[in-house]
Amino acid sequence: MLFPSERFINTPVMSLQTGSELARTARPIINPHTLSVVAYELEGLTLDYDPTLLRIDDIREIGPMGMIIDSSDELIGVSDVIKVKEIYELQFDLIGLKVVDERKKTVGKVVGYTLEAGNFLIQQLRVKRPLIQSFGDTELLIHRSQITKVTDDYVVVKSPKIRHEKPVVEPTGQPFENPFRSPQPSPETIDVER
Repeated sequence: MLFPSERFINTPVMSLQTGSELARTARPIINPHTLSVVAYELEGLTLDYDPTLLRIDDIREIGPMGMIIDSSDELIGVSDVIKVKEIYELQFDLIGLKVVDERKKTVGKVVGYTLEAGNFLIQQLRVKRPLIQSFGDTELLIHRSQITKVTDDYVVVKSPKIRHEKPVVEPTGQPFENPFRSPQPSPETIDVER
């Protein structure tokens, strides 16, 4: 199931052990190489680390109450998991990145994205079009299969394919034959004198 990224910001993180709220999500930690959220940075008064992170792998369930985890033992500091630390230090933010096509033509800027709830893969980018191009459509949805490259400054997407229509064939001067009219009269219209 797909959700807008905003759905998981300021979401309560609930402990299954105590049944209480431990913290709230503040911002996603995005791996630019796989376009997936690997963790969320948390805010709260009772957190032990600054910053405190919640890995996606430690979320048991997402429900109406928020993100449910086993206990506060699931919350980590930045240096607790090397892979998460490397991605955290990139400080990658998808929102606001420029989107260009393979011909370096500006498509727009990322204003949001949708996530698949099970694995937190980014499935679609919501791109706001530049003012001049926004008369027909102000936002575009770009699927992850259309993305060819992600850098710190821009996202490259596949260029649209332009279809060429078949040329119109000019008449050759040969007469057109209507199958419903024959040059000879049909047998019903022949007058036969008796």
